[in-house]
Amino acid sequence: MKQISKIPVDDTSCQGAGGSSESATSGVAPEVAVALLTGGGDRPYVFGLTTELLSKGAAVDLIGSDQLDGPEFKNKAGLNFFNLRGDQRPDADFLSKVLRVARYYFKLFRYAATAKPKIFHILWNNKIESLDRTLLMLYYKALGKRIVLTAHNVNQAKRDCNDTPLNRLTLRIQYRLADHLFVHTEKMKLELIEEFGVRRTRITVIPFGINNAAPNTSLTSRDARRRLGIRDGEKTILFFGTITPYKGLEYLIEAFKQIHADTADYRLIVAGRLKDCEDYWGPIREAMQNGVESGRILVNASFISDEQTEVYFKAADVLVLPYRHVYQSGVMFLGYSFGLPVLAADVGSLKEEVIEGRTGYMFRSEDPAELASAIKRYFSSDLFADLDSRRQDIRDIAAKRHSWDVVGEATMNIYARLLQLPSPREASKNEASNASLDVKASS
Repeated sequence: MKQISKIPVDDTSCQGAGGSSESATSGVAPEVAVALLTGGGDRPYVFGLTTELLSKGAAVDLIGSDQLDGPEFKNKAGLNFFNLRGDQRPDADFLSKVLRVARYYFKLFRYAATAKPKIFHILWNNKIESLDRTLLMLYYKALGKRIVLTAHNVNQAKRDCNDTPLNRLTLRIQYRLADHLFVHTEKMKLELIEEFGVRRTRITVIPFGINNAAPNTSLTSRDARRRLGIRDGEKTILFFGTITPYKGLEYLIEAFKQIHADTADYRLIVAGRLKDCEDYWGPIREAMQNGVESGRILVNASFISDEQTEVYFKAADVLVLPYRHVYQSGVMFLGYSFGLPVLAADVGSLKEEVIEGRTGYMFRSEDPAELASAIKRYFSSDLFADLDSRRQDIRDIAAKRHSWDVVGEATMNIYARLLQLPSPREASKNEASNASLDVKASS
């Protein structure tokens, strides 16, 4: 059986096109080398996966942006950071956006032509989805790359109610061209098989890794509440993340009005940036106006930094996910990482992640009355009454079910299979066996 060995590093592979690059490798690198194509965002998932792959001995070229360009990706053994995407500020003028996207694709094509990794792992597509799913995939294949794709959403346009024949066609092409696909639930795997004709053997279900990127300092819940002006005893509800129609924020606003009519000791926090939905946001903003003016609703409709994230999650008593459509929710696992219970709509695979009475409760989607009932149920439950002592239990459950170690091992096994190498577990057995033989020979 083939043994995993070390191969020389080409110095040119450490030069980040259009951005900074750091590598602590010296002369040798693991045989499993991968380029992680991030689309320039989703820092929590990128951080978790990159860190785990490095810990398992992979060499990683991380294709990122200014958003990902931080100290956590610098001076890491085995890691080359390529800031190809650069600035992604949404407030730039149209011409600037066009030019920076064009520059990015030029850099990406140039990088791919000279990249040493044989595995290209796509975490997210870039700005021009149709180009990424077709011509860019064909380009990678022509270069001899083995393509791994993580489908966080099997068909995002269908979820957002703007699906088209062209969208389905380009998705089908990308899914057919990928050598292997990762999804986060069995439902997503079934959808790939039934709607896009992907062979079952080319799909692996992996957990959605727990968010370990957001700071979790010694800040207490009481101090976090004080920063936001929330008094002791106020029952605080959090809506967090990108504001977009499929998230169903309007149902939470209506439910909050219903429970606030009965008692005045509730507070609602809405924190997250708008995503191309001004028409959707206008009526919601109007519906919240009285609550905002009275101080019962706190709104920060902008990008939330990692430092702010900790404050919001530690100030809240419960996280609400009033979603209309979803496959899986990274916000749920972010809440769990802070030991925060979740009230989740029964859509997608969210029910599989909620242990009733232990990590949260479920409610029927698009039903404000039932959501209001679920909120009242939670605040009268033992889970809320004992929240301080229950937080660690929630964190432990999430860490066990959504371990990055599990994600990393499954991912490395697929890389090894595509490179026709023994899996990391097989390699460890081989090394142990060889070491035993060496000991016997020397004796």
